[in-house]
Amino acid sequence: MFGDLSVLDKYTLNFSQSGLFLLNITLAIIMFGVALGIKTQNFKNILARPKPVIIGLISQFFILPAITFLLILLIKPSESVALGMILVAACPGGNISNFITSLAKANIELSVSLTGISTILSVFLTPFNFAFWGGLFVKTSKLLRPIEIDFFQMFQTVIIILGIPLILGILFAKKFPKTTDKIKNIFKIVSIIIFAGFVIIALSNNFSLFLRYIYLIFFIVLIHNGFALLSGYITATAFKLDIKNRRAISIETGIQNSGLALVLIFNPKIFPYDLQIGGMAFIAAWWGIWHIISGMFLAYLWGIKRKKYIEKNN
Repeated sequence: MFGDLSVLDKYTLNFSQSGLFLLNITLAIIMFGVALGIKTQNFKNILARPKPVIIGLISQFFILPAITFLLILLIKPSESVALGMILVAACPGGNISNFITSLAKANIELSVSLTGISTILSVFLTPFNFAFWGGLFVKTSKLLRPIEIDFFQMFQTVIIILGIPLILGILFAKKFPKTTDKIKNIFKIVSIIIFAGFVIIALSNNFSLFLRYIYLIFFIVLIHNGFALLSGYITATAFKLDIKNRRAISIETGIQNSGLALVLIFNPKIFPYDLQIGGMAFIAAWWGIWHIISGMFLAYLWGIKRKKYIEKNN
């Protein structure tokens, strides 16, 4: 159905050590910006009404990885593509989810809370989910060389890339609240622009490869991302949350931090260079572009629907 996906493993995306370092710095800046929006009031609101946040976290860290595994069994992609799908599903929500949630007129406070909390929990749950589901897949796959998933190395990397910037951001916001109020929205916009710029530069270095093989992974990412968005909405609906919370959880589940996935993929201590896992990088890189397109399109549709509802009832 998807062609010979194993051909992707013959190639690696062109990321130099300096490029990888810049990606690490970019992610750290983004996470610092996310932390600026985390207030103690968010946690107080969660304690008062924890149901939407709990459901959102369940959708993101438990239901999405499980659905991803079932999808892999159904479509039977190559081993590295499958592991790429699992890794993306194991990552926390991306910071652009807050922007898309605001466009969709969904619960922005819930979105910010979920992004912050999922990022904090991802220090533990991203390595765990990838080790669990990836390990389960490897046991049933026909990999010529088994991939041993180093939980502690992945944990260490996530701590450095996500944990430290988050702690610094939260401390900065607490120490300098007035300055934080002035810069946090600007910081978010700048961080999104920086990340988008990095993706564009990264693609420009690998443009010919993407043009040649995008057809192999385009529909896989489309289907995977579609299931992620749908599963978030269905999960929230099953627990009888209101429409704003359903939309927020759908977006949070479908917008994943694929930048973190790329950082982990290109870390030779986690995935040695001699492993043929080019498919993982293709999946994570294209997901980072596609989830913005799908999220914006969904927000546009929901925005139109809301506008018509308001016009009908006024």
